[in-house]
Amino acid sequence: MKKKVVLAFSGGLDTSFCCIYLAQDRGLEVHSVIVNTGGFSENELQEIEKRAYALGVASHAVVDETANYYEGCIKYLVFGNVLKNATYPLSVSAERVSQATAIANYVKKIGADYVAHGSTGAGNDQVRFDMIFNIIIPNVEIITPIRDLKLSREAEIEYLQKHGVEYSAEKARYSINKGLWGTSVGGKETLTSHETLPEEAWPTQVSETAPRKVELRFEKGELVGIDGENLAPVKAIQKLQAIAQPYGIGRDIHVGDTLSLIHI
Repeated sequence: MKKKVVLAFSGGLDTSFCCIYLAQDRGLEVHSVIVNTGGFSENELQEIEKRAYALGVASHAVVDETANYYEGCIKYLVFGNVLKNATYPLSVSAERVSQATAIANYVKKIGADYVAHGSTGAGNDQVRFDMIFNIIIPNVEIITPIRDLKLSREAEIEYLQKHGVEYSAEKARYSINKGLWGTSVGGKETLTSHETLPEEAWPTQVSETAPRKVELRFEKGELVGIDGENLAPVKAIQKLQAIAQPYGIGRDIHVGDTLSLIHI
């Protein structure tokens, strides 16, 4: 009987590679799981599920952590006006603990022998995932194919093509992480500080220019209403994002130990 591995799956290039590699090269039974922290629509989740099964996973699961993520993290970031270096919103980085914890619990639920993620070795996400896994599931081995094999995105595409999986080089140009508190975009322009991300690379392009007035209502520091409509905080944040993103509101470029572009 094949041993089980739970793969943190997003449907992007890195985790698509991991699906094939873990099954074909490592001989493991792959069980993919995506943790939704508020950045995916139902249609997007369905497309990711289709992709997972097309890549040959034994099972695929969606764990919705949006409410827990808000209650356990985001509202305290709001209350404390928490920004890294007083400028950088903790968007994607903050959600990794929620995601890693949910994945670790899923590993225990299905009794997997391994857990895998697609971190490349750049940035701090790898540390966040590894740390949480070592705390919650210390006896489960962590596999990180992209990091361990030191693969370029071109090499990943070539590998997938050799295994009959077509992956567009154009689509692979950018790595996008979506969550309730923001979206980060990574690509060749974010490897240095002298290039600007092209408009088409943003998940939502600027399409609105006409002035618009928006009325926000807060209770005890939490957003609970927009334009007279009462909303739970999570729904209110998502609705405000839908209003603001077409105006390009919330875009920022962070240059530090890593370079990223944020779309709140």
